[in-house]
Amino acid sequence: MDTVCRSDGRPVTSVYLGLHVGEVFYGNIGTTDRLDFTAVGPAVNETSRIASMCRSVDRPVLLSSAFAETLPAAERAKLVSVGHFALRSVGRARELFTLDPALV
Repeated sequence: MDTVCRSDGRPVTSVYLGLHVGEVFYGNIGTTDRLDFTAVGPAVNETSRIASMCRSVDRPVLLSSAFAETLPAAERAKLVSVGHFALRSVGRARELFTLDPALV
């Protein structure tokens, strides 16, 4: 993420967003001295890998094909494929989508 100052001097930051669907386990994990609320599972890992691909394909938002399939047809029509990618610790290559740059 890069921080850029706008002309009015206030800081601005950018984010990378990965969207995916799947089952997760969530709750408090840890010990009584250090308890964290977190989500774990294959879907969480895959979402993290998708988000990490944003910089490589120079897009701020990436969606998995599984996520894209859940969208209504009108919204799905606003997406374009950025290709198939082998994601670390994910069994096979996944097709990733982004918002059509012509519509943004």
